[in-house]
Amino acid sequence: MVSPKLQAFIPLFYLVWSDDLLTIKEFQTLASFIKNQDWLNQEEKEYLLSNIDRSNPPSRETISNWNEKIRKSILKNPSIASSFDVAKMLSNNEAQIVSLKPYFLKIENDLGYLSEEVISTFKTTVDTFTSKNNTLSQFDVTKLTTVLDGNQVGIINKVKTVISRPEFAYEYGQDITAYRNKVYDWCKILAKENFGNKAYPKEYGGGNDIEAYFAIMETLSYHDLSLVIKFGVQFGLWGMSVYSLGTKKHYEKYLKNIGDLTLPGCFAMTETHHGSNVKGLETTATYNHKDKTFSIHTPHPKAQKEYIGNAALHGQMATVFAKLIIDDHDYGVNAFIVPLRDSVGNMVKGVTIGDCGHKMGLNGVDNGTIRFDQVIIPKENMLDRFASVNENGAFESPIPSDNRRFFTMLGTLVGGRIGIPRSALSAAKSGITIAIKYADQRRQFGPDGGSEVPILNYRMHQRRLFPHLATIYATHFGLHYLTRRFLEKNEEEMQEIEALAAGLKAYSTWSTTAILQECREACGGKGYLSENRIDDLKNDTEIYTTFEGDNTVLMQLVAKNRLSEFRKEFGKMNSLGIINYVFENAKTALSEKNPIVTRTTEAAHLLDFEFHLQAFQYREKTILASAAKRIKRLIDEGLEPYDAFNVVQHHMIEVAQAYLERILLEQFHEKISQVQDQAIQAVLKQLAQLFALSVIEKNKAWYLEEGYMEPVKTKAIRKMVNQLCWEIRPNAVGLVDAFAIPDSCLAAPIVFQN
Repeated sequence: MVSPKLQAFIPLFYLVWSDDLLTIKEFQTLASFIKNQDWLNQEEKEYLLSNIDRSNPPSRETISNWNEKIRKSILKNPSIASSFDVAKMLSNNEAQIVSLKPYFLKIENDLGYLSEEVISTFKTTVDTFTSKNNTLSQFDVTKLTTVLDGNQVGIINKVKTVISRPEFAYEYGQDITAYRNKVYDWCKILAKENFGNKAYPKEYGGGNDIEAYFAIMETLSYHDLSLVIKFGVQFGLWGMSVYSLGTKKHYEKYLKNIGDLTLPGCFAMTETHHGSNVKGLETTATYNHKDKTFSIHTPHPKAQKEYIGNAALHGQMATVFAKLIIDDHDYGVNAFIVPLRDSVGNMVKGVTIGDCGHKMGLNGVDNGTIRFDQVIIPKENMLDRFASVNENGAFESPIPSDNRRFFTMLGTLVGGRIGIPRSALSAAKSGITIAIKYADQRRQFGPDGGSEVPILNYRMHQRRLFPHLATIYATHFGLHYLTRRFLEKNEEEMQEIEALAAGLKAYSTWSTTAILQECREACGGKGYLSENRIDDLKNDTEIYTTFEGDNTVLMQLVAKNRLSEFRKEFGKMNSLGIINYVFENAKTALSEKNPIVTRTTEAAHLLDFEFHLQAFQYREKTILASAAKRIKRLIDEGLEPYDAFNVVQHHMIEVAQAYLERILLEQFHEKISQVQDQAIQAVLKQLAQLFALSVIEKNKAWYLEEGYMEPVKTKAIRKMVNQLCWEIRPNAVGLVDAFAIPDSCLAAPIVFQN
């Protein structure tokens, strides 16, 4: 008969053989532990070593027997909280085994095991989760909704009420023209509710509240995304370009009619051959001083305006970005109001509009192409806040630098890079809500002789969805931080805010694409049915990664901003400066690389915010310094700066990614610190921990290469991610219910099947 102290090894043996990711080194660690224990005699050591012989694994029957022994122990005492507690019960001699506790805890630590994980694994059939009616949510869902909505709760609820009306019901199978007209009609309803003009000054019919406008865009995104984009083109891009780039005469003439949708318009920037490179636009606006007019012209087919929302059917005017030409001199890109159609839809002479046709998504938006053939507009149609043509026909500007003027002009349009990621995030919220609620109800498989269990109880299904849920919450708080920064901006901060907006636009939209793909797969065949809406969410948000700036280009912009900040602090970027930057205020970073900390696997450490923040900061600083050093070396070797940046472009993406994730982590915890309700604070803390550890796990190869962590620690992080997913499970439905998406907007039958 096996002795009590050998019985106590059964939980370890089961973990060893049930874990298909256990490495040779970890087998060696366990073997070394056994060999070095003085409290084991030679015969006992040989017996234990025979149970971890990789060349002779135990039979399935043996593993099943271990499983059953552990399960019976837990059933006898459901309060068991660790694998050592199981060991005590299995030993049948608690007094003898208690003295060995330090040894067992040490080997668990060395192997990166988390006691809670193995225990909860065996408790799954005892505590079967079902989240019907939120009976298991450990917090007040409505209070969490209030946390998410913040000070915009009033306008958010008003928008939800409007889009829940019968006239906003989805219609499937419409032809493209009917769909476009339906979306246009919806926009008219929203205009009557004074949603469109919310950001405009009160003297022009508006609400003077751009924060509310962002909240409206975000909330509308729970409904039809074609509506959101049509709404955003009309009231955001078209209206706000007039407001941001124009002056009082333009406000008085246009803003009220734009806000009530009696003057539908477009934002005509992108050209066939020039999208992200706005400076390279080729449309011209040639000034004729004799009659004080501009002639707007498309010099060749590849200079036509393309993908212009509202152009194909409804737009009557457009803000057109064109190179200003005076006396054959190019004064760079400026903005002009150009008529496209009269009030009954007849095209203006010299304007040719095409239809971009059927698209991958957003087919309720009438995207078109626009060409201009010497279209004459009056001098006052130049949007002249930053540049104008004076009474003598000469160019003048309050900003003497061409470069600074150009970027100041574009900077006023940064609001679009706040609205789009918030819209994308709402689509991700809809997708994750559908997937989690479906998985909470859908039952599949189960223990032998037992009932089928909800698929959300499966660890892999939790792994697929819950880290994404954590990312959604992190991004939500990050975007609200960006919005606050934008609202409170001053000139000194604008470059940083623009870079942050560009980065979070890319991060949010890329995340949304990944999240919706996972949600589609997690819903199986049901997710493939159009009635369950994930296809529309996926297809409509695909373009989000491209418009308002291609994501890869935007991430380069973010990285260049970070390098600019780096240069400000360390000037010539000599070796000492780079080292100082990496380890600035980094007593923690240095200590984190000591041999003890790099392999620390205690749960308290792995869940600690300071550990997460230090790991994120270390990665951000190291990657940034490395990129700066590479660029400097390439330039020193004779490359032009343009070519040097080209060589390290993939590195630049990592610079931006690390910076953004650090911002999201900090803002997540900032929000948690503001929450008064302890239950909500606790569940948000778990989500923040899951977000942080998921990001570290995603980048574990980098941390291993850097020597910042050892394999035992990254393995423990993987296990802790599993454990956090399991602990979040009872609250999963409540966490998506907190988004408070109207049922009429969610609309997926699989959510309401039970």
